[in-house]
Amino acid sequence: MSNSCGAWYEGDTLLENYHENEWCKVSHDDRFQFEMLCLEGASTGLSWKTIMHRRNAYKAAFNNFSIEKCASMTDEALEKLMNDSSLIRNRSKIFSVRKNARVVKELQMEFGSFDAYLWSFTDGKVIDSHWTDTDQIPAESAISQAMSRDMKKRGMKYVGPVITYSFMQSIGMVNDHLTDCPFR
Repeated sequence: MSNSCGAWYEGDTLLENYHENEWCKVSHDDRFQFEMLCLEGASTGLSWKTIMHRRNAYKAAFNNFSIEKCASMTDEALEKLMNDSSLIRNRSKIFSVRKNARVVKELQMEFGSFDAYLWSFTDGKVIDSHWTDTDQIPAESAISQAMSRDMKKRGMKYVGPVITYSFMQSIGMVNDHLTDCPFR
């Protein structure tokens, strides 16, 4: 594996832009966090590249990941998305967006925001391990395992510990840019 922080995007300009402008950048926006949770879940068993190249289609299909609108999607609306070739047509993944939106609404009621719930796992602090080589970056952590367990207990889908670790990177809870990366 290359020791370059951006080696994973393989010259793909869309992924390069994501790496430079979004990946490991702190976000406290519930809508964006929900979007990243859904996209990370959609990537289960697939490459992040596949999902990112369909991101705009997912935004269109799921009302720009409005938590309220996703939570109230009907079975008919979700079934219709099974015919949309711009999405990964996995019924369980498509229906998980509604299920997860409903759980996020419950978390917002309980914690005041989805953001407050998420950041409670790190006491509001960014986890920054100061990696010098990509081989040091883990696929999961004790915190992602705890988050995964809690999310599953609450009924969320596609939130295993590897997915939750990637999710934590995507919203900046974890900064895994290498120490020499200019986008750190």
